[in-house]
Amino acid sequence: MMFTGERDGQAAVTRWTPATIHPDMWVDPDDDPRETAVETVDERGALLESLRYFRLTIEMKCAGLDAEHMARRSVPPSTMSLLGLVRHMAEDERHFRRMAGEDSPRIYRTAEDRDGDWNGAIADPAVVDEAWDRWRAERELTDRFIAGCADLGTRTGEAPLREILVAQIAEYARHCGHADLLRERIDGRVGQ
Repeated sequence: MMFTGERDGQAAVTRWTPATIHPDMWVDPDDDPRETAVETVDERGALLESLRYFRLTIEMKCAGLDAEHMARRSVPPSTMSLLGLVRHMAEDERHFRRMAGEDSPRIYRTAEDRDGDWNGAIADPAVVDEAWDRWRAERELTDRFIAGCADLGTRTGEAPLREILVAQIAEYARHCGHADLLRERIDGRVGQ
């Protein structure tokens, strides 16, 4: 569905979405893979469901893009790109485990290039594939780490696991907002 809008007297912007019910949604509610019938009954379940939701949002915002689009820095002067965002979140999954007490060295960032996750996001299909593979592997390691802790109040590192998990969810939520802007600038696709 295509729709246009005007803001503050600015020229109309063409945007698109495959949603047919609400033109400001990414997909129709029945087609949204983030929505499940799973009922959370405790704190752990609620936190893990939030983490799952935001991780999936990142994947959705990148869906259907080629290497050039994934690497496009579409909100100048920022060096942010969707590919850089995937790499950054792989790095952040490791940061989560470091804060929780695991020895998880950095993947892309170095002392010489603190923005290596963003700077190394180049329009190469092999770089894109590696970033997705790495991010998914890091997510799995984080999920196993969390599953191995019976009590979210456990403090194995800098803070109780609960606090680190909430911070990780906030980091994903923050970057989902960035992904919205990056994707809209690439091809006009908008939505929740």
